[in-house]
Parts: sequence; structure tokens; C-alpha cells
Amino acid sequence: MRHLFIINPAAGKRRSSARLEELLGKLSFPCERVYTSQAGDARRFAEEAVRQGEPVRIYACGGDGTLNEVVNGAAGFPQAAITNVPKGTGNDFLKLFGPNYRERFFDLEALAAGPQTPFDLMDCNGHLGIDVVCAGVDARVAAGVHRYKDLPLVSGMGAYLLSLGETLLFGGISRPMEVHMGGLNWADETSLLCICNGRHYGGGFMPVPEAMPDDGVLDMLLVRRVGLLTFLRLVGRYAKGRYRDYPELIFDYHGQEVSFSAQTPITVVVDGEVMEDTAFTVRLSEKKVNFFYPAGTSYRPAGADRTS
Repeated sequence: MRHLFIINPAAGKRRSSARLEELLGKLSFPCERVYTSQAGDARRFAEEAVRQGEPVRIYACGGDGTLNEVVNGAAGFPQAAITNVPKGTGNDFLKLFGPNYRERFFDLEALAAGPQTPFDLMDCNGHLGIDVVCAGVDARVAAGVHRYKDLPLVSGMGAYLLSLGETLLFGGISRPMEVHMGGLNWADETSLLCICNGRHYGGGFMPVPEAMPDDGVLDMLLVRRVGLLTFLRLVGRYAKGRYRDYPELIFDYHGQEVSFSAQTPITVVVDGEVMEDTAFTVRLSEKKVNFFYPAGTSYRPAGADRTS
């Protein structure tokens, strides 16, 4: 088995890079290391590895953006499996595996020997995502998080809240949008739209607690136009997955496809990667990606009973 570590030196704090290099030097199995220097490198390294045809485990060492590039490079190749070593300041997808995910996924020996599962992927205008696609004020906030996340003493949630404040003060909450998902044909002001394959985004928001990355279902929420006071009252509960408590404000659909458009460009964020266009379709991709994780960890929420 080939083991390839794709390392983003710019991700996370300096101490995480030093810790990773120390651990790599102590591994009991042979491995290869490559380092990214610009956007697109992680995808290119993953593509080169999987096209060689041999079994390979690819370790995306960085944040959600590094993982997203590796997903797009390795998807659809059954002899390949990927994972995420949480070197970044934001590793929302790995929060599926519980609150101690950083410690568990930094145990490289256990990670290398762990099981793997085919995970679903989302196709957003041709770009693949594994975690969450968002459009609306949530996406505009997420697109602005990078301005705050590297500030001293600012956590992932702190950066999100700072960007949220800036967006609410200067950008407003709702925008006109036409949305088609399931039986809902919506053409009105829209505050939030998210499509979940994973469960976490925005540094700690979990809008659909029951979402699972292997059930063949995308979990979608649309929040209609709300005023500032209602938004401030609602957002914490939305973040905790209480969407069913507000059927008059939040529409939910659990299926395979949603399309949405507007007269002006929509900001869309796919696993932290920003896209802009006037029309989008997000659907369950025909491609899957094998994801491996340490034995003894689980991505299933308590009481999960939905199967693919």
C-alpha cells in the first residue's frame, strides 16, 4: 500500500506543522511527502497519485480547503482512499467523528491502519464537495471568514461571528433567489440556503444533526426572509440543528438535487471554497470517494437509522 501525505505548509499554526513533521519522522511504514505551494497543487498531486492505478491512501494535511482539493483529485477511483490530518484552523468535516477528532486523526499509525467507507459527494456546477454547500448570508459570511481566522486568539467560531457581524451591518441578510428543491418552487427573498452531506460548517454550526455522508441523501434547508431581530434569535437554534422547530421560517428537503438562481451573482461556498455565478445546481454526484479513519471512531450520530 502506498501512503502519500499531501501537506499544506500554510495551513494552521506553526506548531501544527512542527508536530506533523515530527510524527512523520517516527512512522513505522514507508510514506511519501509532497508540499503544496499554491492553490490547485493538492488536487494535482492527488490526481497524479490515483492515475498510477496502484492502491494508495492519501492524507490531506491541512484544512477543509486542502481536503476539498484532494476530494476533487481522487473521487471516482476505487483503489484510492483519502483522509484529513487536521493541520488547519478549520476542519469542519472531521467534526463528524466527535469532539476529540484532532487527537484521533493525528494518531497517524492508527489512521493508516483504520477502516474506510465510500462517502457520497455533492456536485456543485461541476465542482465536488464532501461536507456542506451554502448560499445566502451564510455563504457571504463564510467567504469573509478568512479575513479574521488568522488573528491571534480568534477561534474558528470567533472568526465566523466577526464575519457575521460585518455582513449583517453592511451587507444585509436576505437576497432575491429562485430555488427549486423537491416540491418547493421558491421565488422570493432568501436568507439562508444550505445543502448538507456532512454535518458541520462555519466553525461550529450543525444545521442538520442527522445528516450522514454515506446515505445517498442531501439534507437541504432554506430560510426565508427574516428581519435582523428574528435572525439573531434564530441563528443559534439553527446552528444547533433545531430547524424542525420553525416550519414557518425554514423549509427542509431531503433528496438528491436542488437548483437556484438570481439576477445578480450568488456567492456559494463549497467546503470553504468560494464560487460565484447567477445559477447553480447541486446534486448527489455519481462519484464517491473512499474515506478512511481511525478504528473505534464513528461518523454516525446517536440514534441514526437512515441507510443508503
